[in-house]
Amino acid sequence: MIAENPVAAKILLLAEAAGVGKSISPEDVARALAGDEPNWQRLLLRVRQAAGDLARAGTIEILRKGKPVEDLDAIKGVVRYRLKT
Repeated sequence: MIAENPVAAKILLLAEAAGVGKSISPEDVARALAGDEPNWQRLLLRVRQAAGDLARAGTIEILRKGKPVEDLDAIKGVVRYRLKT
């Protein structure tokens, strides 16, 4: 369940803090989750999975080159997340 997922909760918290129309990166989320641990990169897969779940639920948008991604299963490259308006 999305509400019980701490990774999804952190994505929503950071996206809300960024503000309407602003976006955050997967790296922002992974670093926030890792805290003082230097190996934040190991969290990126979990961040991407949680973001996909949130996007499928209609809570956030995943952006590629500033535009919402249509096919969530074919995402490649640099992405950002923002709250869906």
